[in-house]
Formats: sequence, structure tokens, C-alpha cells
Amino acid sequence: MKELRVKLGAARSHLTTALESLGLSLPILGLFAALAIIPAFVSDQYVLTLMISCLLFGAQAMAFDFTAGFINVVNFGFSGLVGLGAYTSALLVLKLGVDPWFGLIGATVAAALAGLIIGLLTLRLSGIFAALMAWFAGLTLLSVATVLVDLTRGMLGLNVPLFLDTAARRPYYYILLPIAIGVYIVVRVIANSDVGLACRAIGQNLDMARASGVQPKKYRVVNFTVSSAIAGLLGGYYAHYLGILTPNVMATSHTIEVLVLAYIGGRGSIWGGLVAAFLIIPIFEYLKPLMEIRLVLYGAFLVVATILYPQGLAGLVEALRAWIRRPDETGDQEQVNLSLK
Repeated sequence: MKELRVKLGAARSHLTTALESLGLSLPILGLFAALAIIPAFVSDQYVLTLMISCLLFGAQAMAFDFTAGFINVVNFGFSGLVGLGAYTSALLVLKLGVDPWFGLIGATVAAALAGLIIGLLTLRLSGIFAALMAWFAGLTLLSVATVLVDLTRGMLGLNVPLFLDTAARRPYYYILLPIAIGVYIVVRVIANSDVGLACRAIGQNLDMARASGVQPKKYRVVNFTVSSAIAGLLGGYYAHYLGILTPNVMATSHTIEVLVLAYIGGRGSIWGGLVAAFLIIPIFEYLKPLMEIRLVLYGAFLVVATILYPQGLAGLVEALRAWIRRPDETGDQEQVNLSLK
């Protein structure tokens, strides 16, 4: 019996080590398992479409949080990079006959290159100046997509080939789920590496990080490029999932939605934005008749959440875990006191 316990303990230790190397934990595995199992029992196409929206925006929030939560730069041009990935994949398929699955690779590379260029030009600035420059870059991409009517058809919209020849939503959900899981793993692995440590140091105190030997511009550009690449990948998926593409995909309002999810989820948590998406997107979906007033509600919701609990959902979860552990710690301390007596 003792040998069995030892073996089980060793197996558990190896499993934990393997999961940590991928940036995973048992609660996160439980979350992904739930996201994989629940849609299998959902037959309503509207609900499945809503779940796809939650997963898509949640994955974008994770990529956005990698920049906002680590190097403390708010990328207001994020939706422009998503749109760039979408148009790149769509045009590769329509003009060159590339398979949509390979179009995702082109979308990722194009957005990564754009992110690298934007990062080199803007990230020598800091704070609001870097955010504004990123926003101007996003507006430029929006203007280009609108003006190049011969290539993009402008506001008329581009008809994009779909991944699958089916109207069912469940297959598209299970295409997106591995992508979202991959996004989390990539971001978490980088966050746990020396690069992630340097990014956190830069986000917390730029001058102190520089004094410690960290090269801020280098790590900020790397961070921004990775986030942009993920935005392009998700944009490519969006193009071949929806089938119709207009420059509206690059609108700043979409960046605001992603920003709200990332901040309410908890900056620097990565997973918080994904959870926030499944909590908030359904609520605002029912507020669609309010049109642009929804953006005001998004802003108000963000302000209230930031004032009442600036740590977001991730901070709330950590506080709850600490509260649950407290009785055990108190009991242990009482035992120690009794033994000392």
C-alpha cells in the first residue's frame, strides 16, 4: 500500500511538472474540458454561435492582455491587426487559390510583420503615446481596407470561402477551441520564461527594469509582435468562419470590447479575459438593439469594475482561494501553539 502511494505521488508530481511546462494547471484543464464537453450537448445553433463569439473574443482578450498586462501598453490598434489577418487570409484564398487552412499561416505572418513594424516605430514611446500611435496604425489599416475597393471591395464586403461546406456551428466551434487553447499555452509559456519575466519588470517599472540590465525596446517589440501574430491568426479564422468581410472588422469599437474583457478578467492573468468573455458577451448580446449605446455601457461597466475591484476576476478568484485556505492555516497555527505550550 505504501509503495502504491509513493508511485501515485510520483506520477502526480510528474503530471504537475508536465502541465507546468505547458503553462497549464488542473483548474485550467477543467476549464478547457468544460469548454470542450458542453457544446456537444447543445443543439441550438444560436447558442453555439454565441459560444463561438465568446471563445473568439476570449482568445483575443488573452492576446491583448499579453501586451496590456505585461508591458503596460494598451494596443488600441488591435482590431486593425485582426482585420489585417482576416483580409490577408481571404485574399490569399481568393487571388492565389491557397487553401483556407494555409491562409491562417499567411494571416499570422502578415500580422506579425505588421506588429513588428508598428512596435519598432511606436514602442520607443511610453504610456498613452504608444497607445495612440498603435491606434493611428489601426486606423491606417482600416482606411487602406476601405479605399482599395478593387482589391477588398471596400464597404461592399468581400465574399470569403468558408472552412467547411456546412451551416452547422458546432464544427466551427471545435476548430476554434484548439486555436484558443494553443493561444493560452503559447502566451503562458512565454509569460513563464525569462522573456515574460522581463516583460513584467518593464510593465511594473520601466526605469528599474532598464537599470537591471533589461532592454525595454527589445522585449516590448517581441511582446507586441507575438500579440499581433495571434490577432492575425484569429482574424484569419474569423474571415473563413463568417464568410463576409468588411472594413468594420477593424473598427476601434471591437478593440474596446476586447479591452473591457481583458481588464475585467484581470490584467496579467491571461485566462481572466477568456472567462470574462463567457460571462459578459451573452449579456451584451441581448443588448444589441441598443446599437452604439452598448459601447457606453461597456465603458461604464469597465469603470465600475475598475473602481470596485481593479484586480478583476482573477483577483477575485485569488482572494476566494485565500479565504478558503485561511481556516486550515488558522487550525495549523493553533496546533503549533498547543504543541509549544
